[in-house]
Amino acid sequence: MAQITPFTYRQGESNLHRLDARCKFFMICLVSMSLLSAHLPACFFYGLILFFFFKKAGLNIFSTLNHIKYFIVLLFFIFAARALIVKGDIIFSFYDLTITEQGLKEGILVALKFFLVMVTGILFASTTKSSCVKNAVQWFLRPIPFIPENRVAVMISLSLSFMPIILNQAKEISDAQKARCADLQKNPVKKIIRLVLPLLKKIFLSADNLVLAMESRCYSDDRTEPEFLPSGREIYFIGASIILSLGLAWF
Repeated sequence: MAQITPFTYRQGESNLHRLDARCKFFMICLVSMSLLSAHLPACFFYGLILFFFFKKAGLNIFSTLNHIKYFIVLLFFIFAARALIVKGDIIFSFYDLTITEQGLKEGILVALKFFLVMVTGILFASTTKSSCVKNAVQWFLRPIPFIPENRVAVMISLSLSFMPIILNQAKEISDAQKARCADLQKNPVKKIIRLVLPLLKKIFLSADNLVLAMESRCYSDDRTEPEFLPSGREIYFIGASIILSLGLAWF
């Protein structure tokens, strides 16, 4: 039985669930670009906004953090690298390793930005159906010449749909290896290789099965697409996202 992951769509009646997918795409692109130049106070403020919408969407923040714990470990290494590399006022020194005040601030800021982008993506994936994502991508790409918008939209939609499957398969492989005492292996490189190789095999097999299933059902790019059903609150969210983006870019 498939387990629910942070990237799995969850039914709900929140404003984000009812919001038009095209509006969500616009908001995410706008806020993500503004985060590039945001400073620490603005990032913390945006984090509070995300926490508010997490609660409104019925999502469990602690469960989500548990699912992305390996990503958080990666953020720690990014933070440590920044703290050790950036030159400035030395806070701590041990042999050739020095931690600077500027490095700590920059490390926290970079790691926090990556974390906020990840949480924003999780919030989008858990409140937006893959079919709505497909339709929104088609709508944005339709005016652009020489781009097969239907095919690109299907690829993006399938990528989002495959994300929970990949996470579940990785967990199954990890549990199977633990049952065979593979976790006693201390070499991290060997542990990663033993996890990645069977995971890639499962991913390719799943992709082949999906292609066969689509072909057997005579799938075609020319399909009647469902109509968009805006909630009527899109204009308020777009206006708020523009104000938020300006605030992130200036503070």
